[in-house]
Amino acid sequence: MIGRLRGTVAGKNPPQVLIDVQGVGYEVDVPMSTFCALPALGEPAILLTHFVVREDAQILFGFLSADEREAFRQLIKISGVGPRTALSLLSGLSVADLAAAVAQQEACRLVKVPGIGKKTAERLLLELKGKLGDALPGHGSTAAPRTDISQALLALGYSEKEAEAALKSLPADIGVSEGIKMALKSLNR
Repeated sequence: MIGRLRGTVAGKNPPQVLIDVQGVGYEVDVPMSTFCALPALGEPAILLTHFVVREDAQILFGFLSADEREAFRQLIKISGVGPRTALSLLSGLSVADLAAAVAQQEACRLVKVPGIGKKTAERLLLELKGKLGDALPGHGSTAAPRTDISQALLALGYSEKEAEAALKSLPADIGVSEGIKMALKSLNR
């Protein structure tokens, strides 16, 4: 398995780059975030890679960060999501944006990426739940979703005491929409 390449950038043709490693040129497909961050032609570059072997092709995918490669690997594990779709997702959203969309269960953010329909977006949200948490800024913090849930309950006419009591009964890693549903159920008992 090829896990990393260190060489010089010999060519750029989106979404593919050519990395020259001691005279051997590797064609590597990269997300646009990586493509834009690569140095100029002739400059040294290091890419973390994922090697895909299929019946009809052998394809090398490259990433500048370990988070990006891990997100790619999580994406291709999902039924119906191949390497090209995963690359498209990582080109349209940063890993942090993807993790935030999954944490907040926002299919609308995923549907904006070309090639991602509503059903695929919903499947991605379901399958990735809890798997991209490390990519969130300040992961482990549940303040943002809990604030949103609390604000939603206050907007619905519940008091601050009722909202706080409902929040205490929720799991720590719950998304906003699911948290609102569960809070409303606990308040209506």
